[in-house]
Amino acid sequence: MLRRSLLATSLALPTLLPSGAFAQGFPNRPIRIVSPFSPGGTSDGVVRLLSPTLERVLGQSVVLDNRPGAGGTVGTAHIAAERPDGHSLVLANAGPMAIAQTLFPNLPYDVRRSFSYVMLVGGAPMVVGVRPDNPIRNMADYLAAARARPEAMSYGTAGIGSVGHLAGMLWARETGVQLLHVPFRGGGEAEQQVLGGSLGSLWNTLGAHAGSVRGGTLRALALSSGERMSTFPDVPSIAEAGFPNATAINWFVLAGPAGMPEAAVARLREAFTVALNEPGMTERVAGLGVLRMNDQGPADVQAFVNREVERWAPIVRASGATPS
Repeated sequence: MLRRSLLATSLALPTLLPSGAFAQGFPNRPIRIVSPFSPGGTSDGVVRLLSPTLERVLGQSVVLDNRPGAGGTVGTAHIAAERPDGHSLVLANAGPMAIAQTLFPNLPYDVRRSFSYVMLVGGAPMVVGVRPDNPIRNMADYLAAARARPEAMSYGTAGIGSVGHLAGMLWARETGVQLLHVPFRGGGEAEQQVLGGSLGSLWNTLGAHAGSVRGGTLRALALSSGERMSTFPDVPSIAEAGFPNATAINWFVLAGPAGMPEAAVARLREAFTVALNEPGMTERVAGLGVLRMNDQGPADVQAFVNREVERWAPIVRASGATPS
């Protein structure tokens, strides 16, 4: 576990007021949280669940601002360029915060220097899904099918370079098989093609398919987590299924522009912690397919993001993915 430490000097620009005075006066206007994806996604759902408590604790309204584009990098870049006063934040995931660092050669921000990290809010595993009438019933069957017909096993995702795309590729590399990747503009389109029979399977963030899994219209072979989720007790983790090195979580991190005062970071972290610890909130967030994640402070979050950049970099390069 990483030691708690102060934010790097480059992220702690001097303020006009002493830290204590700043903390007492923050926030002094609505908090805007950018979701760098289209409306209706997992980050939207998390913000909506937490907003009532956040507003009560912070004494200000919380405004959700969807700014999709380029795999989440448009909205994320927007926040990197905002004033670092704590009122403009982004709830981004592993796509724009880790994968994009390798995927986009001219990314307008650097996750190692462009943000003040507040906390890891949660992590969503990928679901490996097939039609309910598919003879493939588990990951052992899936592996056997892929070995029997190299490159015939297709899998759909929410796009080139998405966590689902790379999670599927990670599993394929670990097992020595080949999968045919078919990208879509979103997980919903991939699911439609699976259910229509023109696509063999999908790998995508669980939250986008939670209703279908619960309703039985999509058979979940596994979740790409290390452990089962209590809200989906009948779906094994990919580690349980025999592939512990293929775990992949689409984590969500709350961040603001580099240079946010430590008092603002601490106040926001406190408010989000209160909201996440509300009675029943863990179960409600899990209903979106999101697991709780713990960290030891902003420096720990920064170190986690750095490790994730390094972990995904070779998978991105091997995938041959290029920005669309």
